[in-house]
Amino acid sequence: MKLKIGLYTVLAGTMFFVACKKENTPATQQVYEIQDQMARPAINTVFNAPADKDAFNITAPSAMNAAFFTKFKTNFLGLNPGYTTNALGQNVDQLIGLLVTDVLNVSTTKKTTFFDGTNVLTGRALGDDVIDVELLLLFGGPDGSANPGLTSDNVDTNDKAFLTSFPYLATPH
Repeated sequence: MKLKIGLYTVLAGTMFFVACKKENTPATQQVYEIQDQMARPAINTVFNAPADKDAFNITAPSAMNAAFFTKFKTNFLGLNPGYTTNALGQNVDQLIGLLVTDVLNVSTTKKTTFFDGTNVLTGRALGDDVIDVELLLLFGGPDGSANPGLTSDNVDTNDKAFLTSFPYLATPH
């Protein structure tokens, strides 16, 4: 008799735990997909052929260099065949190696900025003029003064002021 009660207790307990597990399992699984990588805006737009843009966006950053370095370099040298070095002292391979891996570098010990003349790629503040920095590094030459017509998009600030407290983004129109 004790054995039957014990078995029923174990069986009932097992059913209870199975039932709890089933109730806590989501009815549908959520699946997330990478749609666009924008750590360095405009890089994919400028240096990839239209057929490669989607592939770039879903490629893991660790595989981007191997998959896209040669194409990026060829396309860049087509735009700036006289490139020697940039304001960071990077030769073409160093620059393309930096750009092709679309990640946002972040420093925990330095000022957060894309580039302010001293700090380089230590993060990205909302007010950073990322496109001007990229254009300067691509076309400005060793001291930033080469190709002055190509080193700025002439958009110096956001169209609305950023907030001084969280969420910091400008209010929508």
